[in-house]
Amino acid sequence: MSTRTLIRGGLVVTAAEEIHADVLVEDGRVAALAAHGSAAARAWTADRLIDATGKYVIPGGVDAHTHMEFPFGGTFASDDFESGTRAAAWGGTTTIVDFAVQSVGHTLREGLDAWHAKADGKCAIDYAFHMIMSDVDESSLREMDGLVEEGVSSFKLFMAYPGVLYSDDGRILRAMQRSALNGGLIMMHAENGIAIDVLIEQALARGDVDPRFHGETRHVLLEAEATHRAIQLARVAGAPLYVVHVSAQEAVAELAAARDKGLPVFGETCPQYLFLSADHLADPDFEGAKYVCSTPLRPREHQAALWRGLRTNDLQVVSTDHCPFCFRGQKELGRGDFSRIPNGLPGVENRMDLLHQAVVDGHISRRRWIEIACATPARMFGLYPKKGTIAPGADADIVVYDPTAVQTLSAETHHMNVDYSAYEGRTVTGRVETVLSRGEPVIDGRKFTGRAGHGVYTPRATCQYLS
Repeated sequence: MSTRTLIRGGLVVTAAEEIHADVLVEDGRVAALAAHGSAAARAWTADRLIDATGKYVIPGGVDAHTHMEFPFGGTFASDDFESGTRAAAWGGTTTIVDFAVQSVGHTLREGLDAWHAKADGKCAIDYAFHMIMSDVDESSLREMDGLVEEGVSSFKLFMAYPGVLYSDDGRILRAMQRSALNGGLIMMHAENGIAIDVLIEQALARGDVDPRFHGETRHVLLEAEATHRAIQLARVAGAPLYVVHVSAQEAVAELAAARDKGLPVFGETCPQYLFLSADHLADPDFEGAKYVCSTPLRPREHQAALWRGLRTNDLQVVSTDHCPFCFRGQKELGRGDFSRIPNGLPGVENRMDLLHQAVVDGHISRRRWIEIACATPARMFGLYPKKGTIAPGADADIVVYDPTAVQTLSAETHHMNVDYSAYEGRTVTGRVETVLSRGEPVIDGRKFTGRAGHGVYTPRATCQYLS
């Protein structure tokens, strides 16, 4: 049965424009937009009316970097696909792209099937997958082609974590060469893991065991060096490159230099690098463990370069790298040895609000907010214009956003399945009021009305910046 929803009176903000328009939704898609008060808009009727007067009407967020139920350091990320996608919806995100993991000795298909099993029937919002390659050989290289064809069109490799996820330069080059042929996009965790392991070993031998040494051993120059090396390998392969969770100004400089040469090189950063700093890693009583992630939080002076990179488009996307571990029982595994602290922060619920705060603070414009959080990730990973915009024919993934509401971020009130907030006590201006996922209200006037299983798996095209 056909259902129609009318969102009336709001300021529609997309990456391309801001217009005072009413939005008509029919059968899960955007049917039409018309100027508020126009004859066309006045003629519309609907089963459900949403009053957006004084509010923004924005596309649902696309978080292109999450790790639900991710295995790390002998434990698993504390959000599964049910709790994690529910929290995402609360934060105005309506699509996630999570990482399926190939285990060493197993096929890409086995890894992808395992992640489908984790997510199927659990998600409150739509989802897609990237593929982590842990074992690059002739068989997995051939498998890449089939995955691209079926909508898993991006592959993550690690220059970090020797003995676990690490790939050497030869394997990275082979995967890049394959992606140059099949249209896939290589995503790179760019840190020199071999050198980092030496620094970790030396720090522990000195008795430097506290969380702050996590940041000090993962040196900014080892992120910059790996970023540079990844770019050169991609040039040799004739392949595009997407560098994940960029945190250091030296790494931004490597991306900017490559882009100035016209190379198809892209960069992502995360809210934690924009709003938090290495100071948090030094919090007393092991509290710094809450902020252990890789790449690590950097000294505060790096933030200016990241904001500048977002304004100049040397960085194109803000994702969360949401990979939460509870402080009690999980982060505490690293008491007495920082190298055993599970790496990852919670954030899928906070991204849209923190980036709106960046608009309030003057770091970015409203349209740039939507560009880096919705439109560009959708284009980068082959989901646009189905996702990432409000336009006729697009999925009705729509957020009614109150730009004047003031909220305090806290573990007491968030919906992520983790016992602390990385942004505890931070006040931000702006809050999600109502969220539609394919036309269905999943957050309705600050109440969760969604359900596990509403979200569907969404195959992706290839990167839309390369055609």
